[in-house]
Amino acid sequence: MNIRAVATNEATRISEIIDHCRHLEGPMLPILHKVQEEFGYIPESAKQTIAQALNLSRAEVHGVVTFYHDFRDHPAGRHTLKLCRAEACQSMGCEPLAEKAKAKLGIDWHETTADGAVTLEPVFCLGLCAQAPAAMLDGALYARLDEECLNDIVAEVRA
Repeated sequence: MNIRAVATNEATRISEIIDHCRHLEGPMLPILHKVQEEFGYIPESAKQTIAQALNLSRAEVHGVVTFYHDFRDHPAGRHTLKLCRAEACQSMGCEPLAEKAKAKLGIDWHETTADGAVTLEPVFCLGLCAQAPAAMLDGALYARLDEECLNDIVAEVRA
C-alpha cells in the first residue's frame, strides 16, 4: 500500500470515529481516546480534522492532547511502562527506581527502546498512594514497587 492510500485510510478512519462520537456531550476526549486506541497515538493530521469537526482551533485540540499524560503524539512500544511520580510515590523512593528503570532500558521519559519493546512514561498518580511506589505495565498495576520487582518488569518487557 502506498503512502497516499495509508493517509486516505487514516483520514477516513478518523472521520468515522468523529462521526461516531460527535453526538456525545463534550466529544473531544472520547474522540481522542478512540483515535489513540485505533492508531496507538494521536496523529498530527487528526488534530486539524477534529478541530474542524468540533468547530475548535487546532491549538485547542493540541492543548488537550498535550495536557493529558495518556495521549501521545508518536507510536508507543509494544509495552508501555508507566511509573508514578506523584508525591506519595516520591516520598517512598520512586525517583531512584525511575532512574534505574531509565538506565536499564537505556531510554528517558516518553522514549521507546530501539527495539520497539517498551515506552517509558511518567504519570502523576495511579491511585495507589497507600501502596507507593506504584507502576503500571500495559494496564496491570504494581504496588510497593522495589528494585527486585522493577527488574522482573524489565525482564518481562524485554522477553
